Amino acid sequence: MSLEKVKSILSNYQIDAAYQKLVVYLSMEFAIDQSLKIYSGGLGYLAGSHMRSAYELKHNMIGVGILWTNGYYDQIFDAQGKMQVQFTPHEHAGLIDTEIILTVTIAKSPVKVKVWLLAPDTFHTVPVFLLSTDTPENDYLARTTTINLYDAEDLARIGASIVLGAGAKQLFDTLEIEPEIWHLNESHGLPVLYSLYEKYQNWEAVKQRTVFTTHTPELAGNESRPVHQLWDMSFFGNVPSNRVDEVSIVYNGLFKYTETAFKIAKRENAVSKLHAKVCQERLYGHLRGELDLIPITNAQNSAYWQDQVLKLALKSNDDAKLAERKKELKKELFKVVEAQTGKKFDPEVLTIVWARRFAGYKRAWLLLKDIERFHRLVLREKENIQVIWAGKPYPRSYYDIDQFHWIQDETRGLTRCAVLVGYELDLSAKLKKGSDIWLNTPRYLHEASGTSGMTAAMNGSINLSVDDGWVPEFAKHNENAFVIKHADESLSEQQRDEEEYQTMMALLENEIIPMYYNDPLQWTQIQKKAMLEVVEGFDSARMAREYYEKLYI
Repeated sequence: MSLEKVKSILSNYQIDAAYQKLVVYLSMEFAIDQSLKIYSGGLGYLAGSHMRSAYELKHNMIGVGILWTNGYYDQIFDAQGKMQVQFTPHEHAGLIDTEIILTVTIAKSPVKVKVWLLAPDTFHTVPVFLLSTDTPENDYLARTTTINLYDAEDLARIGASIVLGAGAKQLFDTLEIEPEIWHLNESHGLPVLYSLYEKYQNWEAVKQRTVFTTHTPELAGNESRPVHQLWDMSFFGNVPSNRVDEVSIVYNGLFKYTETAFKIAKRENAVSKLHAKVCQERLYGHLRGELDLIPITNAQNSAYWQDQVLKLALKSNDDAKLAERKKELKKELFKVVEAQTGKKFDPEVLTIVWARRFAGYKRAWLLLKDIERFHRLVLREKENIQVIWAGKPYPRSYYDIDQFHWIQDETRGLTRCAVLVGYELDLSAKLKKGSDIWLNTPRYLHEASGTSGMTAAMNGSINLSVDDGWVPEFAKHNENAFVIKHADESLSEQQRDEEEYQTMMALLENEIIPMYYNDPLQWTQIQKKAMLEVVEGFDSARMAREYYEKLYI
């Protein structure tokens, strides 16, 4: 494909006159379609919804990411029924080979970067370029840079950041396109800012073109590396060390990605109001001169996520159709349960789902804290419950993998409990559409936003959640959700776990289960109110507009 053909595809993408400013959106992952496995979790789901809503609103935006050969990983059961991590090369559907080959410098050596294009009409997104070093022009080591998303090897992670950042800048130079805004969706693409300095030779010029979104208060999501290691890897390109020092935040020899992005960017945002407060007051108070976080709460694309029959039933106020469709969707989910576990679930039984990335602070185990009490719920004859867990631990986080296996072991003999693998876009949608309760149990102030509960609510699954992240902006207890009030922060972690566990169980035993079985009218009213209000406030069209109005303009 010629360069002119690529430019023609871009020029044929229609832009609304209200959104003319060209924004390049850099993200390490995009969850756009099940066939395109280049995402791990929430960051990718958010980016995918942003690309869809930007397309629907005709924003002048282009995404740039990486074409991960193996994706994140395939999650499977082995012969003993234990979860296993499997790295499998994937064929990626719908991509156009632009035949553009870029060259970036990694560890002082030239590395070729092949460019693929996801055209707007393929999955109804803005144009998205995907970069790969897995090409015959490179040696084996260079090719591995874009093999695995969030590779366990530090040098591969650094190299991937260079590909994303330096590669994106070089791509637009090749296309002879001058972006007005570079949006860093997390700090992974930080090398783009040093590449821009090489072009403009002025940090103020870089600042005026840069915005930044921080997504998590967790240390693991805010990278830091020995600064000498970054120099060895050519992270800063050809920028002189004295110029790098002017904008880089380094503590005890560790270069801080997030703090540096805050310092360089013109504007920065958090992903919920509570997250902005946590960042300002607790995490980055030492950057008071550099930091004025705008809260733009995450959202999801309802056109992609919401079941259309449920949507029509809500619009026509047809409660019978809503209930009928919900049972149909439960049956579709239960086919997956039976295929993976051999267990037959009942669509008449209250079904609770805990599904998200398996990370310690999300407390997948909380429902099982008192195993005898849990058994009393799932084993009783009347007004019982069914519970499903799903989610991918980080492949080298053995503590989280052990938690996954522990839940499997504790529930293996329980016919109303299932632990599923393959938590990707398709299974995620089935879980949200087929659940009655969407359980969310993070430790308070650890969940920056959390968007899975939004798409669950769009599909008539009522949130039972700790009041963290986006939840305080949405949830009204017993009206559109059930809220687990967080424990006093002065208590020890163990005491907080216990108190929040007791609150959760009291809600389940005394309010939620009796309502589901004995007061279907009230249950339906909560479902409908949640479906209506979540789309009103947390559809990603609102989020995409806010980014343009508050961050880009």
